[in-house]
Amino acid sequence: MGDRISFLYLERCTIHREDNAITAEDADGITHIPSATIGCLLLGPGTRVTHQAMSVLGDSGAGVVWVGEQGVRFYSGGRSLTRSSALVEAQAKKWANHRTRLEVARAMYRMRFPDEDPAGLTRQELLGREGRRVKERYRTEAAKYGITWGGRHYIPGDFGSGDPVNQAVTAAAQCMYGIAQTTVAALGCASGLGFIHSGHELAFVLDIADLYKTEIALPIAFATAAESPEDVGSRTRRAVRDEVNRIGLLRRCVDDIKSLLLPEEVDDPMDGGIDRVTLQGDRGAELESGRNYDDGMPW
Repeated sequence: MGDRISFLYLERCTIHREDNAITAEDADGITHIPSATIGCLLLGPGTRVTHQAMSVLGDSGAGVVWVGEQGVRFYSGGRSLTRSSALVEAQAKKWANHRTRLEVARAMYRMRFPDEDPAGLTRQELLGREGRRVKERYRTEAAKYGITWGGRHYIPGDFGSGDPVNQAVTAAAQCMYGIAQTTVAALGCASGLGFIHSGHELAFVLDIADLYKTEIALPIAFATAAESPEDVGSRTRRAVRDEVNRIGLLRRCVDDIKSLLLPEEVDDPMDGGIDRVTLQGDRGAELESGRNYDDGMPW
């Protein structure tokens, strides 16, 4: 997953399948795109996609998002790229224990703001500090680009209600959500088991997307809005895509999720080419599958 293109945006074309690649056909001809190189495919206005194209995208684990001119939503997804349940089991164990759930939340804060040590902070203190740091970043970026900042304003479903900089922030955030959900799905994690967010099917996705909000999404959004108010949504998406690919964010996102959920692992348990199925025994024992454990008891 970490070696893929973060996302690819297509519009006004028909998407077919040819062998293990997809093709994008428009008035200028046909473009071949290896499906295994795509992290997330964004389908913009005027796109049509065949059943066979969706089949190969699903098999390769690529996320597929139908988008309009004004935002990004994750409407579909591919199969997990790993056959191991190691990460999702580790996630469930850490989430189910209030102490370890808070420890992961602190680790996430430390990733976002490495100059602070959140050890010993309560959840309320973490939320307060995070809110203060994000507000500071808004003000810093606004001052850097000479933008008048009146605060964050976004009405779900009404992209155009915000000013250009708020539109850019929304577009950048939605890109991060699409990237985060594709990565979470590809690693086989549970999107609903969040360590900071809760009560939503994408709670863990929101957790991961926020790791890169102040570092990547906000600076790009303010810089793009400062250049011009015209077509700010699509220009922001392109800028996010270019920066994400430049810094290799997908690889970092994969590594960050692993370090949060399996920090003690030395060997990588996520080898996608190995089928390892065991049976659960007593006291946490794992038993070999594919054999009969009948002990002669009458049933």
